[in-house]
Amino acid sequence: MKRIAAWAFYGVGAIAIAYLALYAYALFTQPDFKPGDPIHIFRKPDAPSYSALSTSLRA
Repeated sequence: MKRIAAWAFYGVGAIAIAYLALYAYALFTQPDFKPGDPIHIFRKPDAPSYSALSTSLRA
């Protein structure tokens, strides 16, 4: 029983270290956003506009 508890403890520690490593990676590799910078959204120019009302619903 002690052996299972020890391996569970090591597993939880390994998961915690992996989470911290992923957090550090995301922290240091994210783009540097500043207030006022434009947001670039890449979209096909001929894509339909789903936010506009269709002509049949405008009645």
